[in-house]
Amino acid sequence: MNILLSGQFEAGELHVWQQSLRAALPQARWLDGEEARAVADTVQVAVVANPPQGSLQGLPQLRLIQSLWAGVDRLLLDPTLPPGVPIARMVDPAMNASMAETALWATLALHRGFFDYARAQRQGVWQPGPQRRADQVSVLVLGLGQMGLTAARRIAQQGYRVRGWSQRPRPGGDAAEGVACHAGQDALPRLLTDSDIVINLLPLTPATAGLLNARFFAALPRGAGLANLARGAHVVDADLLAALDGGQLGHAVLDVFHTEPLPTEHPYWTHPRVSVLPHVAAQTDPVSASQVVADNVRALGAGRPLSHLVDRARGY
Repeated sequence: MNILLSGQFEAGELHVWQQSLRAALPQARWLDGEEARAVADTVQVAVVANPPQGSLQGLPQLRLIQSLWAGVDRLLLDPTLPPGVPIARMVDPAMNASMAETALWATLALHRGFFDYARAQRQGVWQPGPQRRADQVSVLVLGLGQMGLTAARRIAQQGYRVRGWSQRPRPGGDAAEGVACHAGQDALPRLLTDSDIVINLLPLTPATAGLLNARFFAALPRGAGLANLARGAHVVDADLLAALDGGQLGHAVLDVFHTEPLPTEHPYWTHPRVSVLPHVAAQTDPVSASQVVADNVRALGAGRPLSHLVDRARGY
């Protein structure tokens, strides 16, 4: 089987992916863009990581577009994306576990005021603060996909009161291992009113872009904490900065941004109540992700159902 590998990779990253994918599917012929164009009518699968727009055109036998990333919002923005070809997103248990670790770290640090103590250290101030139990802290996880549910369950295991919210009801019902699950726009405002910490793991769609705005922040208890681990476009930056400056939000952990890398002049870098991460909350592991790719390619060849297919209308 001829497979196109196309995308935007960091320096040295492409070679690692090529090695891992070839090890997982040694019987396949892996092609770059130029090689694929030379045999365009034989390419059946495209494995992609934010490929250049138009790079998937002219492949008449294409039967699967497999993303290496969990989010497919950028991919779906390509107006030349071949219609009717199934798109699968990356759902890797190792990546889910990494995201859950970051979400738990952010929850612990926000709950216990560790960011405040780090700031006090820089100022040479010794000032112990009050300490609440975990079961006195309410955590709201936005997004109940694979990553969101894994993170919510991990946080709940530490004794926190955890609720999850999604735009649509989850197939498994309204409870998941200590997590109370809610759905729909009408449910969100009442959830915000007593959420001490919000962890955002929503997919980016037209309905969720800009969701974390002034109205959203105003609905939270004063001094609440935020961790945005999903997409930068979920946040209205000016509204977040205003909420932090006014004390409505106590601290924000930000892993994703409208522009990446984050411009050096951006106020997030120096804001005392912002912790910046360079999009590392859950990095894709080439070895484990390559096995996910291989499983889907084998399913395609055997005529079995494909896993983790994207609903183009919903955007995830």
